[in-house]
Amino acid sequence: MRFHVSAELQAAVYRALRDSDALAALVGDAIYDALPVSPPAGTHVAIGPEDVADAGDMTGGGARHDFTVSVLSGAEDTGGFAPVKAAAAAAVAALEDGALALGEGHLVGLWFLRARARRAGVGAGRRVDLVFRARIDLGLKVA
Repeated sequence: MRFHVSAELQAAVYRALRDSDALAALVGDAIYDALPVSPPAGTHVAIGPEDVADAGDMTGGGARHDFTVSVLSGAEDTGGFAPVKAAAAAAVAALEDGALALGEGHLVGLWFLRARARRAGVGAGRRVDLVFRARIDLGLKVA
């Protein structure tokens, strides 16, 4: 397993989210790989944690990446869950429909696993955490 492919996957996920016209219509350019120091106003998207496990076999290296994309709104938003869930659906579509290009390895598949919607903190903010699984094949071993 080569963990450096994780950075390539994260960059490809970020590009796919940024390139989605449907998501941009809902959140503008509020799509973050790293959240700014001050929480952004309005509905926004952030790439979150990732768990990586070896998925190689005798034919070559590979990895399974489970990663989270979060859609959040601030306490100032009065739309309830509707705008956050709409943006979450657009994020899922952007990742499932987009062809993610990696510099090394081959993305075998990317699957939506689950979502969790809840209030963010004690305020009126909302949060939807989307969990995806990506399987990356690093090619055949050379003897």
